Amino acid sequence: MSLPDNFVDAVYIDPGLERYRGNPLIEALPPIMDLQDLKVKLTGKVEFNPKDCYVKGHIRAHEISALLDDFFQPLSIHKQLEEKISVMIRGGYVGRNIADGSLNKKMQEGYQRIMSGATNDFRFTQSNSTAKSMSLIGCSGSGKSSTINRILATYPQVIYHQKYNFIQMPYLRIECPSDGSLKSLCLNFFREVDRTLHTGYEEKYARKRHSTEVLLSLMGQVATQRAIGVLVIDEIQRLTLKRSISKEAMLEFFVALVNVVGVPVVMVGTPKARPIFEMELQAGRRSAGFGSLFWEPMQQGLVKADPKTGKSRRTEWQAFTDKLWQYQWLSNRDEVLSDEIRDCWFDLSQGVIDIVVKIFVLAQMRAISTGLERITTKLLQTVYEQELKPVHPMLDALRRDDPQLIVKYSDLQLPGIDKRLIELRRLIEERQGEKENEAAFAGDEKAMRLYTMLQAMGCDSALLQPLIVNAFKQHPNLSLPELSGIILDWYSKPSEPPKKVKTQTIKLSDWHTLPSEDLRFKFSQAGKGRLYEELKYGKELFDVPKWLKKVG
Repeated sequence: MSLPDNFVDAVYIDPGLERYRGNPLIEALPPIMDLQDLKVKLTGKVEFNPKDCYVKGHIRAHEISALLDDFFQPLSIHKQLEEKISVMIRGGYVGRNIADGSLNKKMQEGYQRIMSGATNDFRFTQSNSTAKSMSLIGCSGSGKSSTINRILATYPQVIYHQKYNFIQMPYLRIECPSDGSLKSLCLNFFREVDRTLHTGYEEKYARKRHSTEVLLSLMGQVATQRAIGVLVIDEIQRLTLKRSISKEAMLEFFVALVNVVGVPVVMVGTPKARPIFEMELQAGRRSAGFGSLFWEPMQQGLVKADPKTGKSRRTEWQAFTDKLWQYQWLSNRDEVLSDEIRDCWFDLSQGVIDIVVKIFVLAQMRAISTGLERITTKLLQTVYEQELKPVHPMLDALRRDDPQLIVKYSDLQLPGIDKRLIELRRLIEERQGEKENEAAFAGDEKAMRLYTMLQAMGCDSALLQPLIVNAFKQHPNLSLPELSGIILDWYSKPSEPPKKVKTQTIKLSDWHTLPSEDLRFKFSQAGKGRLYEELKYGKELFDVPKWLKKVG
C-alpha cells in the first residue's frame, strides 16, 4: 500500500554523534546542517531575468508581488535558531528510542498518568525526560514565524519506520486560538495531528469535555505514540486576551506542558507574551534556560574592517538590502543602492523584515504605475505615509526605543496588503493601456520587439528610439536580425549619426519619468524651493569655495 503524500519511508544514516547512534528516530532525520547547507535550504528562490525589466507593467507586477512569499535571506539569528531547534529535536529523542524499548516505557508512564486522573502521583518510577523548551519573542513582522516554518520544512512531516511499523512526526506546529482559551489550545493540538495523520483524536477527546489537566496528559500520550520531535506553539500572546485566566494559571499550564507532554516545546509570540515567562524564576528557567531568543529587528550596525584584508565588512543590513535591491523590475532602475536610499529605507522600516520587504514591493508597484520606473527616497517616504499607516505606532515606538510602547504596539500588522497590491496592479494596467494608445513606433509590433530586445542588451533607451525609427524608414523589408545589426552598427558610431528625429517637449507633469541625471528629474523629486539644497558640489554645482581655496 502506498504511503500518503506527506509521508516518507525511513532511511537510516549515521548521525555523527555517539549519543545519537542506535536510535532510529534520530538516524532517520536529515543530516545536521552546516552553514552552507543552511544557506542553500533556507534561501528563497527568486527568478530574475534583466530582460523582464522591459516587459509590460502588469506582467512585472506579478513578479514583484511574488517577493512577499519567495524572498528569504538567511541571517545570523536564523542560523542560531536552526541550531537550537536541531539540538532540541535530536536531544528530545534521546530518551525515546523505539529500538531499546524506552519509548514504550514512556507510553506506559503516560497511560498510568491518565488512569490516575492526571494527578501528581509518585508511585511510578519516572524516566528522565530530555525535552527542552524555548521561547521566541519578537515584534510582529520580524520574521519569527516564516523562519520557523522554513526551518521545519527542512524535515519530513511524517516518517514511516517499516521495520518497526511505527509513525514518527519530527515536528508539529500549532497556533494559539484567537479566543485565548487553554482548552482550545489543547484541542488545536489534536486537530493538527488529525490533519497531518488523518486520525480522529479531536472528535474522540472533544466530546468527553475533559479538563485542561486531563487533555494535557492525553496530549503527552499522543505526542509519545507519534514520536513528535518538537511542538511549536505560535501566537502565544493571544493567551493574554482572556482576562479570566490569570498569569499564574498560564504559567502553571506551560510548566505542566513541558513536564507532562514530554517533548521539546518552542513558544513563539510578540513582546505582549513576555510577562508570562518573566513572572517566576521557575518559568524563566524553563523558557530561557535553553537560550530564549529575543528576535530584535535588524540593526544598521557599524561597518568594521576585516582584520585579514583590511577591507570594510558589510553589515547584515547592508548585505540584506543589497540582495533585495537586485530584484527590481524597473526600466530606469539604479544598479547600486545609494547610502541615502538605504538610510531612508532603514529609518522608515526600523529593520522589521516584513516592513522592509513590503516597502520595497509597494515602491516598485508605485514606480511602475506612475511611470517613475525607479526607487527614490521621495517614493519610499510616500509609500510609508500612504500605505503603512496601520503600523506607524509600532515603528514610532521602535524609533523611540520605548519598551512600554513596543509591548503595546508589538502585534500591529498591515491588513489588506493583498487588496492594496491588486489596486496597484489595476493602476498599472490602466497606465499600460494609456501608453499602448500612444503612438510608440506608430504601433509597429516589430519595432517594439526590436526596441525591447536592444534595451535588454544594455543599449541606451534614449538613443534607441530615433535609431529604430530611421532603420525602419530606410529598410522596411529587412528581418529583425538584419535590422538589429544595422542599428548596433549605428549605435557604435556616434560620429556618423542618422538623421535626427524632432526633439520632443516633455511636460512638467512627466519630468519624473526622465533619467536620474536629468536636472528636470531632480526638480520633480525635490521639495518646493529646495532643489538647490539637494544639488551637490562637484556634481551638478561647480564647487566655487573649493576653487577659490585652490587659486588662493
